[in-house]
Amino acid sequence: MSLVAAERIKLFSTRSPWWCALVAIALPIGFAALLASQGGDEVPLTVGTTQAANGLGRAVIMVMAALAITTEYRFGTIRSTFQATPNRVSALLAKTAVVTTLAAVIGELVAFGSWAVCRWIKPEADLALDTADDWRSVAGVGLVFALTAVLALGVGILVRQTAGAVALLLVYSQLVEGLVTLIPRIGDDIHQWLPFFAADQFIGNDASGQPPRDLPLSPWGYLAYFAVIAVAVLAVAIITANRRDA
Repeated sequence: MSLVAAERIKLFSTRSPWWCALVAIALPIGFAALLASQGGDEVPLTVGTTQAANGLGRAVIMVMAALAITTEYRFGTIRSTFQATPNRVSALLAKTAVVTTLAAVIGELVAFGSWAVCRWIKPEADLALDTADDWRSVAGVGLVFALTAVLALGVGILVRQTAGAVALLLVYSQLVEGLVTLIPRIGDDIHQWLPFFAADQFIGNDASGQPPRDLPLSPWGYLAYFAVIAVAVLAVAIITANRRDA
């Protein structure tokens, strides 16, 4: 527990997590409010569509998680951490626990905040959380944010440089996965196995209002798949960090 406490102090003693948390919460809720106030019959307001903008918050969470480790490499504080805790695995897992817990809390605030503001703006819309799917679409955002933080931490440990890690995470999640669908014949088949597509299928935040297409995994199967990828990246990163100089 002392390792977790130390990582918590290190994380919250800097400004970046506070600013990232504020932006990660404000952006999706603001866009959800805009969607609810401006949306028409062509995009019906449902529980799922209230979460259509949480990808913005997820992108900020990736930046926050990457910064949590890359700034330590930048300023050399990671050396002090590894000197005080020779077991690097324990130190990195403690950091992961702190960052992912924060990400999960932010995810729940984003999800329920977006849902609440849409319900406030459009009280006539059917936004009651009546089914398991409805609850998964809202409460499940915290799980996705936490796993996203795990993935981003892994990338940060591997790259060790802020600009490179952030660029890699954002370019891949915001651009590359979408471009895969442009590959002739096999693009759609590849796309349905990419990590952030899998995360979106668990939440079901499709703003198009169209019925879901036939996919190889269930929503919970996609969450498990995303979790395996995130944990695998973190495991490779920790093994790498154990073998090289800080």
